[in-house]
Amino acid sequence: MDLETIRTLIEFVGRSRVSELVVGENGTIVRISRDRSKRTAADPKPQRGRQAEAPAADRGDRTQSQADGRTVKAPVFGVLHRSPNPGARPFVEVGDVVEVGQSLCIVEAMKVFNTVSAHKAGPITRIFASDGQEVEAGQPLMEIG
Repeated sequence: MDLETIRTLIEFVGRSRVSELVVGENGTIVRISRDRSKRTAADPKPQRGRQAEAPAADRGDRTQSQADGRTVKAPVFGVLHRSPNPGARPFVEVGDVVEVGQSLCIVEAMKVFNTVSAHKAGPITRIFASDGQEVEAGQPLMEIG
């Protein structure tokens, strides 16, 4: 993918309501995101991004689990796949003990499959999203105890 195409895509995302764009060409994948809550070298100061509200019943528990780093969040908007392929056993279930880097699920966005891996070791204590459900970037998917 040439630099001019990438510049055009950046301009498109900048003037549209799209929050993230993932484009692949000849084995190269470019991800352009407007999510200001992520830190980059060009933007070293953290900024607060808009996050979806949890239902009132879950809000207290999720806030606590997010604060102590137990929540696994969706990296992009897309469709959640809990198993590596249709009909296969899910990557993890509640009660499974996972290791750092272990695959937990896949979020599919525009035919790009983003593997979500465990950021810490421990048991899966809750699963917030179901297989085939559309998820938002930053939405809680699972909790590792």
